[in-house]
Amino acid sequence: MRVISGKLKGRRFDLPSNKWKTRPTTDQSKESLFNILSNKIAIEDSRVLDLFGGTGNLAYEFASRGADKVVCVEKYAPATKFIQQQAKAFDIAEQIEVHRADVFRFLKDHTAQYDIIFADPPYDSPLYPKLIDLIIERQLIRSEGVLIIEHNNQHNFEKHPRFVEKRQYGQSLFSFFE
Repeated sequence: MRVISGKLKGRRFDLPSNKWKTRPTTDQSKESLFNILSNKIAIEDSRVLDLFGGTGNLAYEFASRGADKVVCVEKYAPATKFIQQQAKAFDIAEQIEVHRADVFRFLKDHTAQYDIIFADPPYDSPLYPKLIDLIIERQLIRSEGVLIIEHNNQHNFEKHPRFVEKRQYGQSLFSFFE
């Protein structure tokens, strides 16, 4: 895996184990996502919440592109340790704050607001609608902010009142909410 753009452009990282149950966003999908985001919101100096952080792939990309703070939430202990180590290796540890926690418990107790919230739950999770509603109810997105959910074609959010658009890249879809 690699960072696509920004101050870390081209920097590569590998998972310490191929047995992790993570599903990193592909480079092609990631590049497309950031092209869309760059037309919607300023990433530089933004506050980002990365839910189901996995490998930290998106957190590194946001930090590389100038996000002021990236809060990354992941419950798998080896992954949180990896993200912290990789952030140090990339010299972005001050930008990335890692929480080892269940996403839903974290959100129920969290009050900070963000410019960008990215969530990539397991594709087989039945909790997507609950996640979206919890983020909106807790008012975690700033008024000009955006929520992006990565999912597969088993999920459709087009009838959600805050849904804006959907983009597909291979088997990954990104749904945008404002």
